[in-house]
Amino acid sequence: MQFLSAPLVIILIIILISIRQINQYQRGVKFQLGKYTKTLEPGWRLVVPVLQSMKKVDIRVKAVDVPDQEAITKDNISARINAVIYYKVKDAAKAIIEVEYVHHAVSQLAQTTMRNVVGEMDLDELLSNRESASKRIKDIVDSLTDPWGIAVDNVELKDITLPEDMKRTIAKQAEAERERRAVVIKAEGEVQAAENLKIAADMLASSPGALHLRTLSTLNDLSSDQSNTVIFAVPLEVLRAFDKFAGGGEK
Repeated sequence: MQFLSAPLVIILIIILISIRQINQYQRGVKFQLGKYTKTLEPGWRLVVPVLQSMKKVDIRVKAVDVPDQEAITKDNISARINAVIYYKVKDAAKAIIEVEYVHHAVSQLAQTTMRNVVGEMDLDELLSNRESASKRIKDIVDSLTDPWGIAVDNVELKDITLPEDMKRTIAKQAEAERERRAVVIKAEGEVQAAENLKIAADMLASSPGALHLRTLSTLNDLSSDQSNTVIFAVPLEVLRAFDKFAGGGEK
């Protein structure tokens, strides 16, 4: 009985040390004698020591903070950019077999891609269309990392830093643009005012007594302040009326 218990104890010990736990957010890549056999799902799995081995792969979304990169835009302006890339492992076996240090590889690839994409865009396009630049970077990195079993979820450009002299130039350009808009708006207002004055003049000219009523209304407004000195220009119509009266009297 004691002779049989020793092998059983040894087998039990081997089974116990062969148990591997794979969490829900992990996958296990199993090798037998150095050769890939299969990908293990979450749970308790047996991995026989010496003969078999297993590497766990985290399949949760990871963030890669891409450091500042010096890039030259299409119109030869230097800019420093940084970004963050969100990716996850979609094929655990490829992430182990095809590439070493996935996180580092994705970061290096993103840095190169960022410089290339920025080099294809003008500065104005880069500043106004960050989403377009981010999408282009995402599409390129996603296609290049597909053989590694990686899926890129999103790319966000965090900051675009320009040289100080370029910042001053952009500020002057923005100020000039605001001044131009102000001049245009003022000119449009003057045109509308002139059109309204023309309409008013036509209305007054079409009615013989309207101009006199307008003149009397203006005089009434001026009479409220006794300190004003008013020089009254008599309309030609009034003078002509006096001429007619004078002519009638002589007859």
